[in-house]
Amino acid sequence: MTAETLAQTGAAVFRASPESSGSGPGGDAAHGHGQRAPGSTGLWVFMGVVTSLFALFLTAYVMRMDSPDWQRIALPWQVWLSTALLAAASVAMAMAARAARRGRMPRARTALRLGGLGAVAFVASQLWAWQALYAAHVVPANNPAGSFFYMLTAMHGLHMIGGLIGFAFVALDRGSGSRTLMRIGLCARYWHFLLAVWVVLLGVLGWLTPEVVDYLCGRR
Repeated sequence: MTAETLAQTGAAVFRASPESSGSGPGGDAAHGHGQRAPGSTGLWVFMGVVTSLFALFLTAYVMRMDSPDWQRIALPWQVWLSTALLAAASVAMAMAARAARRGRMPRARTALRLGGLGAVAFVASQLWAWQALYAAHVVPANNPAGSFFYMLTAMHGLHMIGGLIGFAFVALDRGSGSRTLMRIGLCARYWHFLLAVWVVLLGVLGWLTPEVVDYLCGRR
């Protein structure tokens, strides 16, 4: 084997290094022999824990509805604004992940910033919704339904803020290798997850009534 052939072989190995390789769909960069990256697995585990946590809170919400002091509250219109903002942020994150996989990093970073901006606007709109409820004299102390609204939306908001902290690290990443692609994909996945959780919360808070619960439980 000639020296020229050895040089060409070494260059080919360098180009196939993990940092220069792409990631799989949804930001699941390969780790080892077809295994998921630890960050991807960790995020799945974390989302499973968060899902269980919200499931427990929603179970307590349904059980509390049987109390005689339960009074349903009208959701402020700001929650619909929040929904639109979070949906737009999720779409922007999906566009960022797709652009990153195709190697269009400037477009990916622009979409990523739009997704982060939408998330910040979502948190602001939630604070606006709280202010509207306070103006309508709906406070945690005088209505259990209001208490659950504040608690559930606050828990969701805290997870959104935590996601924004992680987003800040991704936004500052100027790389273009598999690690950067994985980070953008994980951001997108987490935003989709928060949107799904929010839609479930909104459905429960807005349309679930004691009558519906009784019907679903076969008590009517």
